[in-house]
Amino acid sequence: MREGTVPRAGVSLDGVSKVFGSASAPVVALERVDLTIGDGEFVAVVGPSGCGKSTLMRLISRLSMPTSGEIAVFGDRSAKPPADMSIVFQSHVLLAWRTIVENVLFPADMVGVSKAELRGRARELLASVGLGDFADRYPHELSGGMKQRAAIARALLLEPRLLLMDEPFGALDALTREQMRVDLEALWLKNRMTVLFITHSIDEAVLLADRVIVMTPRPGRIERIMDIDMARPRGLAARRNPEFLRKSEEITDIFLSRGVLHGEAQAT
Repeated sequence: MREGTVPRAGVSLDGVSKVFGSASAPVVALERVDLTIGDGEFVAVVGPSGCGKSTLMRLISRLSMPTSGEIAVFGDRSAKPPADMSIVFQSHVLLAWRTIVENVLFPADMVGVSKAELRGRARELLASVGLGDFADRYPHELSGGMKQRAAIARALLLEPRLLLMDEPFGALDALTREQMRVDLEALWLKNRMTVLFITHSIDEAVLLADRVIVMTPRPGRIERIMDIDMARPRGLAARRNPEFLRKSEEITDIFLSRGVLHGEAQAT
């Protein structure tokens, strides 16, 4: 396993394992994971279903605790959820009875901050993801991709230092996913928060990340860490970049060797 040079640590995992179930029938979700994510780095985690990707995110967020090992978020090793953290899930989880701008302002209610002070920022964030004209609409009036854009704007309202994203584009069609990928990169370049992006998509991981963490099938371990050497912004043309093609093929070969993917059927 190779790990490139990273900036000052934002998130670090040292020998982290997570076991579910009983002592007589344990299910090892993650096993001896060592990882450092740099402060301000964009890291993607790609792997098959059940390899512990979402478990990894829950451990970092402190929504779950490791069975063994230590996790530090910006130097904090406590069991409390990080203060400067936001999470984006696959489902947008917008509140149907609130307008889109009021949904974006929801984190202010949760931490007791005046919404009046943040309303301008909420509208700016919505404009930055192409929803400036939909701020006063309700969720049922928006498409799936628009709702997910609103969820990302909501996650950025309080300017989190750490953004955790658990397959946020998984339920979207291919064209919407591609546009969301471009939009997310633009937001990250502007805000430079630390991002952990969970995905099943090899293409998505390589196109978005500074480094890609390739996971093995369960029990989840880090198979390889790949630096992605492509200039930013990557935009739509990045799919023609030789580095994208090389790294995508390399990850595909890993999954072929592990039996996660299967080659073309032989002619008979």
